[in-house]
Formats: sequence, structure tokens, C-alpha cells
Amino acid sequence: MSSANSCSGADVARGAAIVAALVVASACAAAGSSAESAGREAAAYTFRPIVRATAPVHVAAPRNKPGWLYVVEQAGTIRIAVNGRWRATPFLDIRRLVRAGGEQGLLSVAFHPNYAENRLFYVDYTDTNGNTRVVEYRANAAGTAAILRTRKQWLFVGQPYANHNGGQLAFGPDGRLYVGMGDGGAGGDPENRAQNLATLLGKLVRINVSARRPSPQIAALGLRNPWRFSFDRANGDLYIADVGQNAWEEVDFMPRARIAGLANYGWDAYEGRARFEPKQPNPRGRLVMPVHVYGRGDGCSVTGGFVYRGSAVTSARGRYFFGDFCTGNIWTLTVANGAATGVRRESVRIPNLSSFGEDARGELYAAALSGEIYKLTN
Repeated sequence: MSSANSCSGADVARGAAIVAALVVASACAAAGSSAESAGREAAAYTFRPIVRATAPVHVAAPRNKPGWLYVVEQAGTIRIAVNGRWRATPFLDIRRLVRAGGEQGLLSVAFHPNYAENRLFYVDYTDTNGNTRVVEYRANAAGTAAILRTRKQWLFVGQPYANHNGGQLAFGPDGRLYVGMGDGGAGGDPENRAQNLATLLGKLVRINVSARRPSPQIAALGLRNPWRFSFDRANGDLYIADVGQNAWEEVDFMPRARIAGLANYGWDAYEGRARFEPKQPNPRGRLVMPVHVYGRGDGCSVTGGFVYRGSAVTSARGRYFFGDFCTGNIWTLTVANGAATGVRRESVRIPNLSSFGEDARGELYAAALSGEIYKLTN
């Protein structure tokens, strides 16, 4: 659901425009090249299809539900697959509240760290007016259905355009709920929102959902459209995949020890490591450059993933997975001393790659907007 870009700078919507995005990817492949030529290796693992959904954009699971996958469908539903078989009724159905299509829709789900006890979960979606809402619900005791009357809104952000909605939710190692917000859309951040601390657009936002009246805090600025971020479940390090404009896709990294400080990931003074506009980034945030970038020769819309911490595929442990929606390329890397090492493009491809996800035990999944859900296997 991140913004796919054309060589001319216009954003290519997802959803109904899947084919157009893939055509753009092919055209752009001849126009650019990667800044970091990642070696291609024959991996000892692949992604195996397990179930099909309708326009899936996120996959998640609470840690007390081994064997269960909660699959977010763009139109406004969350469905549960138990050991590879769908339950008959949705976990959540809020289609009447959601504007879906292109980069809009129900975009992610996050389960409270104490979900086993309080049964609370959170969703990010664009409402019928196209604005962002982050809402809490409580599940029933079995974890099979949301109790709609428990709805509680935690965040509302007006959206000036239909694209760059961000939409990722994840709980950090500090117990806060983190929200990824795009820069508001159009192209090139025309209202300079990403570097402006007076707006939540173009930011990574954190919320203390344990407080009675919390105020959203800006954890980071300088983001264009963070299409999937994650915290390493082993050490709490933060990885962000931020979709580029015309030239560079990027992966950002922040060690857990520095997450509490204000970071600035550079947009729209920088796109990747290259200057985008002749201006200085906001000095109130510490400027952080990407650990990895790739150009139009390799894709046009990055999809962030996870550091694999499961047990089924030992050769993948400790590697961060990410990919590209337009080309279906998948890469892995590790981070050592703040730098990406061992970057490689894997032999497997997943066209229309909309998201990665983890289950209760840390096994890794991938979703294609065209419907397939895959599991990482040997």
C-alpha cells in the first residue's frame, strides 16, 4: 500500500492500479540503478503459499495465539486463519467506516502487549472522508471476534490527499503504541509537512495507551510514506522502510537505546542519501541516514518487514527481510554497528508484495495484494 512512483514523479496507486504499478516498475528499471549492488545468493529457504485473502495488506498475531493468523483486508475486515484454515466469520468488520482503494483502507492491526489479559487491539484506517483514525477495540474471551461497542478512538489526523497515509501500528519495547504517518500525499511534500513539527504528517508517532488522556508524541520526523516498520522482537531495534519519490527507496535503522530521542530521517531535504530539496533539515531532530537504499533498477515502492526470529528456518535467523511491491524482489540484510552488512537479493519473488507479518512464535509471513498469504519455509 505504499506509494509506487513513476519515472516522471507521479505516484501510482495500489488496489485497482496493480497492473499499472507493475508496468511502471518495468519502465523504471531501464531508467535507474541501485546505489548498493546487493549480491544474489541461492537461499536455503522460500515462501510457500498457505491461504488466499481479498486484498490483504497486513498479517499479525498476538503472542498467546500460536497457529492463528489475523489477516487485514484493505476493504475493512480482519479474518482469522487457524492452522491454515479460515474461520467462517471475520474477527472485525468495519467496512461501513472505511474508505478503501488505492492507498486507503484498513491498513494494519496491533495487539496490546497484555492482550492475553486485556484482549485489547488497535487498528489504523482511513475513514469515509479519507482521514486517518487509530481506534481501540476489545476482543471476546475466545479471541474470535471484536466487541464493536468497546470502540475507543486514540488518534485522528486529517489527510489533505488520498495517498501517503502510512498506516502501520506496532507496540515498541517501551510499551507505547507507534503509528507511522505519511507526509500527507501528492508528490514532493508540497506543503513541507515532513520537516514541520507542528503537524503529525510525515512522522513516527507514539501514544501511551495506558494513560487516561495521552497526547501523541513525535518520535521521529522526516518520513515520506513509511510502509511498514517493525521492532526486532529479540532486542527492540527499530527498522523503517520509507517509500521514495523518484529515485531512491530506503531502509532506516534505530537501535533500541536511541529510540527515545527525536530522530529526523531526512525527507524532504533528502530522498535516501541524495539531496531532494536545497534546504536544511529541521535541526531539532538528529539526522539519521538510511542503512540501505536501492534505485529504480530494482523497484519503485519498498515494503518493510521483520528481523526473522523464528525457529523453523535457522539459516534466516537474525536477517531483516524487506521487498518491493512493484518488482516483487525480496532482500535480506543484517545490521552491525549501525551499518547494513550482508545485503543480498534473494532468489524468491512475490509480485504485489503488500506486507510482511509475524505469528505468535516469530515465524515470518508475506502478503500479496493480489490475494496470496505466504509463509517462510526451508
